[in-house]
Amino acid sequence: MLALSFTAADLARTRFAVSPLWEVMASARMLRQPDRSALYRPWLEPARARLAAARLDWSLLAALVPLPPVMLPVFIAPPPSVPEPDLALELTVLRATPPELVREAVAALGSPRLAPLVEDPERGLAELAETVEAYWELVLAPHWPRLLTLLRGDVLHRARLLAEGGAQRLLDSLDPGVSWEQDTLQVPHRYHSGAKGLGGRGLLLVPTVFGGSKVHSVTSPRWQPTLRYPPRGVATLWEQAPAPAPEALAAVVGRSRALLLAELHAPASTTDLARRTGITPGGVSQHLTTLRAAGLVTAHRVGRFVLYARTGAAEALLAAAAGA
Repeated sequence: MLALSFTAADLARTRFAVSPLWEVMASARMLRQPDRSALYRPWLEPARARLAAARLDWSLLAALVPLPPVMLPVFIAPPPSVPEPDLALELTVLRATPPELVREAVAALGSPRLAPLVEDPERGLAELAETVEAYWELVLAPHWPRLLTLLRGDVLHRARLLAEGGAQRLLDSLDPGVSWEQDTLQVPHRYHSGAKGLGGRGLLLVPTVFGGSKVHSVTSPRWQPTLRYPPRGVATLWEQAPAPAPEALAAVVGRSRALLLAELHAPASTTDLARRTGITPGGVSQHLTTLRAAGLVTAHRVGRFVLYARTGAAEALLAAAAGA
């Protein structure tokens, strides 16, 4: 068990971010062990086919994401310094990794394919960045809007928990194995144990789609302490059919509005709801306006997007309809 000790300064500096580059690395690792990732099979099989059809040589990337129990080197996806970096920004940081850090991390992996990173780190990092860009365009870019909506929705949900119950409720919610006890966050860890102070730098919380069901940590003094955790709703990402609208509720508010409420198991945008339900974007917007006026939906701006979420009244209606 890893124990992360907080001070008042750490709580004040705790923040959220998402990381496209981490999703690249975590998804590449998942492609190397598909038998352990049944939940992701609807993504894994087409991704493997697209990589093969494009004849992309991603062996350098694969060598940097070893299978468990070997840990991924932190430099390949360092904790982001801004809440929502794009891939280009993160690759700029990757290319600027100090050569001695690259050599040290690569030596621990011991793969012959990583020789370019040892011999000429600058050129090796440039090759890695090009591979990551090609990999991203083939297997992640088509899904990124939906993945990003899910990640933003999770951050919104955690922010609501913080507002309702303070830092303890937020931190307790990250994972069933994570708990807050006397200014210390207890985190289950396969490789590290003991107490670590955050040093006044706060904790970076990063929801990750492809991180699996485990909480991943970064505690190296070089980077801000980080926890990557599974967000809510990952199991719904690859569903093809919309959630069924409760018949009893549809009879009261209409089938389309009942369907939208059922789909809002996690905050979502108008575009995402339209794609998932088959309702036109204009129709979705009109229905959401009506539901919002009735106190069944709230709207929250996150960057350039507006995410919609069910209210407590909507949750009660859905529960009552399900019971009926």
